[in-house]
Amino acid sequence: MNDLIDNIDTVNTMKADLNLLLTLSILLEENSVSRTAVRLNLSQPSVSARLDRLRSWLGDPLLVPTSKGMRPTARAELLRRPLQQMCALIDVVASPTGPFLPAQARGVWRVAATDYGGQTVLTPAMRFLRESAPGMQVVMTEMKPALTVAQLEKGDADLIIRQRTGAPEGLHMRSLFHERYVLAGRAGHPYLVDGLSQEQFCRLEHVVVSPEGGGLSGVTDSVLEIAGMRRNVVLSLPHFMLMARVLAETDLVAMIPLKLAARMPGLITVKPPMNVPGFEMVMLWHERQHRDPSHQWLRDQLYWHTRQ
Repeated sequence: MNDLIDNIDTVNTMKADLNLLLTLSILLEENSVSRTAVRLNLSQPSVSARLDRLRSWLGDPLLVPTSKGMRPTARAELLRRPLQQMCALIDVVASPTGPFLPAQARGVWRVAATDYGGQTVLTPAMRFLRESAPGMQVVMTEMKPALTVAQLEKGDADLIIRQRTGAPEGLHMRSLFHERYVLAGRAGHPYLVDGLSQEQFCRLEHVVVSPEGGGLSGVTDSVLEIAGMRRNVVLSLPHFMLMARVLAETDLVAMIPLKLAARMPGLITVKPPMNVPGFEMVMLWHERQHRDPSHQWLRDQLYWHTRQ
């Protein structure tokens, strides 16, 4: 914060508009007037006018056009971190201090998750959330593992649901459950029986889910590779939702998390013939939402509904 205060002092003003500073902080995150306008729910001309005022006030162009779009100047880079700290402090000051009253509350919760996280964590709690907090809206966005911190810092997500493996440090975390894999296929599948050998397992036609698209292997294949074996993968899908119908209508099979399989009607599961490591699901959130009563309430409900 000292850097920001020093910079304000140099322009000899004690009447800095906090809206201008907030706008600058978001401009430095987005590097785009149009995207900043969307986040602030303003018109592009309004944001451009704020940028002009900021340039005049600070005596620096702040954002300049390049072949790859708008990029911050060296002066703007020096302001980036102090501005983030300022915005975090404003959030703390503006946070409600009273108890969260679900029935009376109005607002939006932004939750980032994969379709698996949505189905196993968010969906089980939705009926209760709607009945208890009818004025609250839930916005589910795509969880991008490599952008976990950025999604929370930018406010694109208030809460992230993901696997613990690879989760970045410096965020608040709460464990939800441990998951294991089962082999799933349609009811009445002629070859889906307990006691499958690894050879029989590998001969079956398998479906895999590749959230980033195009992948034809996963943790199961890593286990098989150690044993010198390879399964017959014939289909790769980006989401589990599509997989449910594919499995129900064909003789294809898939290694899927047990909690998800239990939510797919018409499927049966058997124990795979090899030990495939499972995973732990967690919730992650930023310090800015840590003490907010509404977010505390939401986290508690999601936690308890995964245990029912």
